[in-house]
Amino acid sequence: FCLNKLSKGVYYTLMAAWDLTVTVEDLGPDAPPIQISVTSELHIGGVILKLVEKTNLKKDWSDHALWWEQKQQWLLRTGWTLDKCGVHADARLVFTPQHKPLRLGLPNGVTLKMRACFSSSAFRTVMGICRVLNLRHPEELSLLRPVEEKKKKKDKDSSEELYDLTDVPLTAGSVQALYDGMPAHFADSPKTEAVYKMLSVSLPSPAPEAIAKLYRPASVVDKTHIHTRWLNSSRSLMQQGIRENDKLWLRFKYYTFHDMDPKYDAVRLTQLYEQARWAILLEDIDCTEEEMMLFGALQYHIGKLSLSQDMVSSCQGMDDLESALKSLEVKMVGDSNSTDTLENMTAPELNDYLKIFRPKRLTLKGYKQYWCKFQDTSISYYKSSEDRYGEPIQQLNLKGCEVAPDVSVAGQKFCIRLLIPAPEGMNEIYLRCENEKQYSQWMAACKLASKGLMLLDSSYQNEVKNIQTFLAMQRSNSAGPAAQTDESINTHSLVSPRYHKKYKPKQLTPRILEAYQNVAQLSLTSAILKFLQIWQALPDFGISYFMVRWRLNSTETLT
Repeated sequence: FCLNKLSKGVYYTLMAAWDLTVTVEDLGPDAPPIQISVTSELHIGGVILKLVEKTNLKKDWSDHALWWEQKQQWLLRTGWTLDKCGVHADARLVFTPQHKPLRLGLPNGVTLKMRACFSSSAFRTVMGICRVLNLRHPEELSLLRPVEEKKKKKDKDSSEELYDLTDVPLTAGSVQALYDGMPAHFADSPKTEAVYKMLSVSLPSPAPEAIAKLYRPASVVDKTHIHTRWLNSSRSLMQQGIRENDKLWLRFKYYTFHDMDPKYDAVRLTQLYEQARWAILLEDIDCTEEEMMLFGALQYHIGKLSLSQDMVSSCQGMDDLESALKSLEVKMVGDSNSTDTLENMTAPELNDYLKIFRPKRLTLKGYKQYWCKFQDTSISYYKSSEDRYGEPIQQLNLKGCEVAPDVSVAGQKFCIRLLIPAPEGMNEIYLRCENEKQYSQWMAACKLASKGLMLLDSSYQNEVKNIQTFLAMQRSNSAGPAAQTDESINTHSLVSPRYHKKYKPKQLTPRILEAYQNVAQLSLTSAILKFLQIWQALPDFGISYFMVRWRLNSTETLT
């Protein structure tokens, strides 16, 4: 800058002007950058005004902003000067829209093309996407980069089917007003209406050839790679290398789900079911053989109902009545339980005979019966009930342990497998119960204790009911007719590949149909909720894997 003299010895400063190069994307990829004369005291809004005047294009520029390539950041504060932002003559700026088309892969396999905000944080971008798709509680979801699939020469020309929603306007409300069972912006045209039905109704299973091409983690190391692909929720898409028309996956990341209302959560319920379903089919989460047959029966039932009715419009009045009755029941139960507060103040205990087995090498000893006492988060066992007032043989602290079921309802086997941390390693202990009632009580207590919760916790009774319901659904229904064959069952889309290697389709079909007899009376919404309930009860549910590396000096060893 230079000083210029006014009258009476007063000086004023004159800032030196310099050229700033800006690329305007709306002019086309071959258009040369625009140079404008600026000073360091010019604010960002003034730069945008000069750019708009120089382009001579009459259009709406309200969504445009400046992107600084070298610093990988947006210049969104229009009141800040170039000097405050640190912009100098060597800066390469791009004048580009903040909302751009994005290819979005959903859990059910549908790929949408919709507008997303590239300048806000990924968390706010997910909120905008969920607002369009009518997904409540966007804090449960996040975006991640898709797995790079190895394409064969025959698949080079194959292109995925896109459903364009770029014309759907963004709305401000978190809960959309429903018209004919769907948000207003989807009811505008038959095209968008068909897309909404595709999102809110479970789609038929793909062919076995298509399932074989899907990515399946082969080891725990493969499971850790998913956490390297999640986007940073606090940074924008542009800052993380995402560009226009790139593909991202929208998935449920945080496995603490809020209330599920079938009236407003048609899309959310379906997409959550699809994510849980593929996590089981692709063996991302382990389950027992009987659990897999029950999952297959529920999938078969949900698939049959989805073909015959829409989740959005089926029995809307009955759903409203059922939700109102449930709400009234909750209020009445809450009022009746309020008088029993003093009775619930004492911590409950479990006392019963159980059989305990501690597997060791080179041993032929089996289960031995003991009198067991469950209190707080520990199990103490004695030789008999008469010795319960003395010192126990051993006290097992279950806080932080691993709990896994070992159940066979048909064989009347109800075992609980415990892996208890110890200084010398993990101690493996099996508890064998006599019946379903005893198993559900002790299994629920062990699961709560592993999380540091006591029997006094309010979730204990719900956990017991969930386990009892799960056992009841596995129990074979001998009174009803059992269909042994059904040619419409595609076992490849109902169970994971591990069971296809172990059994033939002719062996799997009767077992799936046997479990189907216990769920055939469920409605579509109830079947989906039951599937999610059993999925959340699996021992590995909600467990995340991370890769940890140690940096050791040359003199250190890892023990």
